[in-house]
Amino acid sequence: MEEKLIQEKFMQGYDCSQVILSHFAEKLGISEEMANKVSACFGGGMLQADTCGAFAGALMVIGMKYGHYDPEQLLAQKEVMMAKSGEFRKKFFENHATCNCKALLGYDVSTPEGFQEALGSGRMMSFCPALVREVIEMLDEIM
Repeated sequence: MEEKLIQEKFMQGYDCSQVILSHFAEKLGISEEMANKVSACFGGGMLQADTCGAFAGALMVIGMKYGHYDPEQLLAQKEVMMAKSGEFRKKFFENHATCNCKALLGYDVSTPEGFQEALGSGRMMSFCPALVREVIEMLDEIM
């Protein structure tokens, strides 16, 4: 997914978690609407500048594809899911020291002031789309 398209999604009001899950929605067998609804509370570091929404969105994608659900195969499915999520986390932490939104972005977007500062600085519209693109590429590699 091109960074420009990601920026357009951000300008429309979508959050990083939504952009990631909706990007994979068709492959996961869910509608884009459902993807956006499920991931809505995870942008902006879960709305509290905590765990990065791109990181959380990636784990949602991995869970949707590899999550354990079948009582007959629970342990085997869980092993695959843990391996895939571990592979993603390894890739993510090779490039970033943390998955904390505030630390990654440099602003506390859970406050109106911090959100405005992040927007005004241009960082939110440069760093976040680049990170979303990077996470999508990571997921493409491990899916």
